Amino acid sequence: MLERSPLHPHTTVVCVHGNPTWSYLWRTMLARLGDQHRVIAVDQLGMGFSDRTGTRRYADRVRDLGDVIEALDVHGPLVVVGHDWGGAVSMGWAVGAAERSAGAELAGMVLCNTGIAVPEGRRAPWLIRLAAAGPVTDVVGHRTPIFLEGTLRLSGKRITSEAREAYRAPYRSTVDRRAIAEFVGDVPFTPAHPSAAAIADVAERVRALDVPTLLAWGARDPVFDDSFALDLALRMPHADRHRYPDAGHLSPEEVDVAGAVDAWLSDRLQAHRVTPVAMPPQDVQRPMWAALEERAGDDETAFVEAVTGRATTFAQLHDRVMRIAAGLVDHGLQAGDRVALLVPPSADLGAAVYAVWRAGGVTVVADRGLGLRGLGRAVRGARVTWIIGPPKAVAAARALRWARGARAVVVGPRRVLGAIATLDELAQSTAPLPPAPVADDAAAVVFTSGATGPAKGVRYRHGQLAAQRDALLSTYSITRADRFVAAFAPFAVFGPALGITSTIPDVDVTKPGTLTAKALAAACASIDATIVFAAPAALANVLRTSTGRDLRLANVRLVLSAGAPVPVSVLRAMALECPAAALHTPYGMTECLPFADISLDGIDGAGSGAGVCVGSPVPGAAVMLAPLGFDAGEPVTDLGAGAMGEVLVRAPWLSDGYDELWRTQRDARPTDASARVWHRTGDVGHLDEVGRLWIEGRSVHVIDTADGPLTPVPVEVAVERLGGAERSAAVGVGPSGCQQLVVVIEDSSACEGLADATLAERVRDVVEPPVAAVLTVRALPVDIRHNTKIDRALVGTWADAVLGGGRARRPW
Repeated sequence: MLERSPLHPHTTVVCVHGNPTWSYLWRTMLARLGDQHRVIAVDQLGMGFSDRTGTRRYADRVRDLGDVIEALDVHGPLVVVGHDWGGAVSMGWAVGAAERSAGAELAGMVLCNTGIAVPEGRRAPWLIRLAAAGPVTDVVGHRTPIFLEGTLRLSGKRITSEAREAYRAPYRSTVDRRAIAEFVGDVPFTPAHPSAAAIADVAERVRALDVPTLLAWGARDPVFDDSFALDLALRMPHADRHRYPDAGHLSPEEVDVAGAVDAWLSDRLQAHRVTPVAMPPQDVQRPMWAALEERAGDDETAFVEAVTGRATTFAQLHDRVMRIAAGLVDHGLQAGDRVALLVPPSADLGAAVYAVWRAGGVTVVADRGLGLRGLGRAVRGARVTWIIGPPKAVAAARALRWARGARAVVVGPRRVLGAIATLDELAQSTAPLPPAPVADDAAAVVFTSGATGPAKGVRYRHGQLAAQRDALLSTYSITRADRFVAAFAPFAVFGPALGITSTIPDVDVTKPGTLTAKALAAACASIDATIVFAAPAALANVLRTSTGRDLRLANVRLVLSAGAPVPVSVLRAMALECPAAALHTPYGMTECLPFADISLDGIDGAGSGAGVCVGSPVPGAAVMLAPLGFDAGEPVTDLGAGAMGEVLVRAPWLSDGYDELWRTQRDARPTDASARVWHRTGDVGHLDEVGRLWIEGRSVHVIDTADGPLTPVPVEVAVERLGGAERSAAVGVGPSGCQQLVVVIEDSSACEGLADATLAERVRDVVEPPVAAVLTVRALPVDIRHNTKIDRALVGTWADAVLGGGRARRPW
């Protein structure tokens, strides 16, 4: 047993390991929490370095835990933390905690990759069934270290060799390993098993526990996989959840579970915490499909498919949406069911999105630009129970086990094996529509691009989506007379909500930088477009492939480009292609868009400054500049105009939060002294004297020099003004606190490594801070969705290796 306690502990934290680990699993918990709480990590009897005893059943181990807590004279609030079988034992003690009149008082639970029952419709994990198969149990658990070694292998290289040796240390001999086999043998596969009744009793009684609970889960666990996390979440719907997509079975060993628990204890167990106040959505009486209902009898074109030229009228789209919605409900879709939409950009995608919303389902939208692995990770993590997509996508999702047991609807002329219907079949439904969702109902999970870390699921409610639609309508004065070309596919979904004709150009949506002038002109001509939305990389390629002013863009009144900083040169050149258009760059992110906006004229009026000017907040939005590295657990303060800090935003259309990422959301949604909730954008910048926001880079890319923090964008802007540089990245090399500024310039024809002396001198002439080195590279690493966001951390790693005398080979 390990124990650490400060002089005046707030809470006692009792950590219980599973099979075949021991208290060593919780060493980071002791290190992280021991200064504030009394932390006890037990070795279960027969395990670790505890006494080797006779066979212990589940009920015995629950009593053992209670005996330890009593023997150690634990009083006051207690939080149990359990992993694997330790989680089941912890829950067994917790359900009986209220019956004990003296001593410890259950204050919370943390459960990591564990379970108390096999999820409905599932069998016990095959690895456990195999290990528990008759004489196999004794061979793999007792006679040999196979079970122990197999458990360690589940985590791959995420566990160090030193840690592996530590886990092996208590189990060198067959005598030492007896309890490992006995633990496996205590898994009940039938109601007649000696432990089955006790475990079933706890599985039901845990539903009555209303104490704060955190589920911290490694998603790559083949034993206690996501279905076990969902089972516990259904039994304890109040539980906070954080899913680690790259962690496996030994999650407390592989990722910073201790840090999450530290933050969670602070937030959930401190009585002085106030209730956060979100900004109320505006005008949520009109749902996202309101414009479709208003135009239900309108034969004007709603959507044109660029590839086929097929047009769908508003009347047709409305009828199709409502019938599909009715058909989905008739086939079993229930309010809150999550539906993965794997449909390529098309009229069918729009119909499916609005039908799911009207039926009360939650759309799960993951960009194809995430790649097959990223797309699968997103769908699995979102816990979808329905899939809508073409036959190949549905078949792939099933083959790759993205959504076990999910019902499938096929977009196309034929069903695949097991699909309940095609979208066209649902569109023939005559079933009644269900009651419409309300503003506070869940509506969507939209995934970020993954440009600044693993793609995250962002939750939206109907009221927030409606507020976002209204912000777009008012900010850009959109009327029914407008016609919309969305070269950024996700925004095409807003066409029906805005009540305007829309289309998507013929372009690979995973590579927006491939949009050509010809494709954009054809899309504009097909609907006589007045509004164009495209990523910066898309506009840049349109200009590269243009043969001159194209009269088919003459009626465009508004060009929008967002997702990453847009070079002013691109905007000016695009203005020549669209002579009647105003050029605007909305600023925002998946979690809150639009937030600020600026026109080309506004950019020219702002002049040069430190960073990129993204304009003033749009009506209804607010901005705050917070100190770098502030503690998200404490009320955040505003630095005010002129000071450089992290950009925080607030608006009625701010998303509901992150899906299955409690720690991420906690850190990203601080409150101010008035308990108002803000979103932490991760960008750094400043407000000028007239309230315009200037972005200077990402907080994780700030260079920590001996003279203080240095933001990268002002350096990059200065370098790119030299001319000839396609792109540049300012990165820090060296230890924190004394990093040196290195400028890396993208040049597709240059030799990779140190730049020539002439270029280096030119860079140093225009950059004010001292530049330690100038490097050139043929291509900088950028995100898939926008092809513009630079991974400066990766560039910095490469630059450090080059300057250290290593090879100049890029890791991207």
